[in-house]
Amino acid sequence: MSYFRNVKPQIEQLSEIFSRNERWLITINADPDALGSALALKRIMSHRVADVGIASVNEVTRPDNLAMIRLLRIPMVKLTPQVSAQYDKFAIVDSQPHHHPLFSELDYSVVIDHHPINDEFPVTAEFSEILPGYGSNSTILTEYLYQMKIRPGKMLATALMYGIKTDTNDFERNFNEVDIRAFKYLSKFANHPLLSRIARSEMHYDWLEYFSRAITGMHKVGSGRYSFVGMVENPDALVVIADFLMRVHEMRWVVVAGVYRDKAVIIFRGDGVNRDLGHFAYCQFNDVGSAGGHKALARAEVPIKNLDGKDVEMFVFKRLVSPTRNRSIKCAKPAEEDIEKSAGE
Repeated sequence: MSYFRNVKPQIEQLSEIFSRNERWLITINADPDALGSALALKRIMSHRVADVGIASVNEVTRPDNLAMIRLLRIPMVKLTPQVSAQYDKFAIVDSQPHHHPLFSELDYSVVIDHHPINDEFPVTAEFSEILPGYGSNSTILTEYLYQMKIRPGKMLATALMYGIKTDTNDFERNFNEVDIRAFKYLSKFANHPLLSRIARSEMHYDWLEYFSRAITGMHKVGSGRYSFVGMVENPDALVVIADFLMRVHEMRWVVVAGVYRDKAVIIFRGDGVNRDLGHFAYCQFNDVGSAGGHKALARAEVPIKNLDGKDVEMFVFKRLVSPTRNRSIKCAKPAEEDIEKSAGE
């Protein structure tokens, strides 16, 4: 059996699209998996097109993602109409055109993704491959590199490994055997000390104050714990705190909330054994904001104006302890598409 599936037909189809006279722009919603995928596609395109750029629709704020971009020297700009006007053709990886308004404005020739397909937004492109069964989009691009006999350099292999590592949550969430094979294959070429350095860059020094607030102000909510940390300069701090608290022995699920700009941001983390946090978040907060996620991780965002002057900390606490059966909102499980976009990762 081949180490990876046969993607030679896809490679041939993809190669026919490229022209040495055209400038290509790869667009992403920047996270480690998207960054690794974009670098891989850029490597595939090299010497096949006139020029390749990478542009992101989001501002990167997580310290580990910033470290990845800096240490692996990933060239990237913010996607704007002025930037896109400089290119002839467009590709998108680790996402689909309907996932962001700026994406939907472009006419894509290449779409490579691993998120669920939404029948309401069919993907139309000269080349598209969407594989929801894959835990990471970086795995798909690794297959392409392997069968094109392109040996990934240290920086590219490290980026792809980190993409797989983060999107599968260290192989604890949504992965299959091919993700493991890709990770193992890339490990031969990656810079492991650099990979560890990126993975350890989880927080800013200033965030330690948020940890103090979260620990000293923790409340019990049934079998879980709830902490409110107040105003935060970056909502990613709440994610880091929630992930940290889940390392505490016998901690079954936690909720960490704070206020970022004009919204209350509520992060859910759990062991994934009993409570479905994605469903719980949706039931308790979707009537006042956006909410959803997976069984073990979820996120809710509530505009402060929707609280009608209520104290944010107590509002969230009362929602957490309020039985769903006594609430008048419709509590159907959200669609898979909404789950993918709502989970805080």
